[in-house]
Amino acid sequence: MDTTFDPANHRMCETSWFEDLEVGQEFYINSRTQTDGLFSAFQLASGDNHPIHYDVEYCKRHGHRGLLAHGLQVMAQTAAGAGILPHVFGDALVGFLEASAKFLAPVYAGDTLYPLLTISELRPGRTTGVVVCRATIHNQDGVQVLEGSHSYLLKKRDPDPKPAAGE
Repeated sequence: MDTTFDPANHRMCETSWFEDLEVGQEFYINSRTQTDGLFSAFQLASGDNHPIHYDVEYCKRHGHRGLLAHGLQVMAQTAAGAGILPHVFGDALVGFLEASAKFLAPVYAGDTLYPLLTISELRPGRTTGVVVCRATIHNQDGVQVLEGSHSYLLKKRDPDPKPAAGE
């Protein structure tokens, strides 16, 4: 057994506490092409059975070039866990508080989406702070298809850690 290994130290990066963050920091989320398989999986998971999401002829009759993505499927592409942000927050993350989105343009099967989270506001409290991120998604043509926000509760760095018993 390797006694030098500590699973608690097996992480992508050091924790950034609330005080370490700055307005304007950007956190890219990997691009992802919205495939027919993703459309089907989301339809199954959500139970949304509106024909705009699974009937190509219905879509064409309503002026769309193909199947239209579910709004929540698009919003899900901003999930912080798909990028490095939760690793940056690390041990400071208390919880995900809130999310919102405006859908600005249609997303079709075959579109590639490029999500980005940008810190837009830092609201300090006594022992924690709220980090607000602007969420955006652009498609492969540079069209912004989503504008939204996420809010996270983070711990502040402990300025005076208590000594362990016996120290």
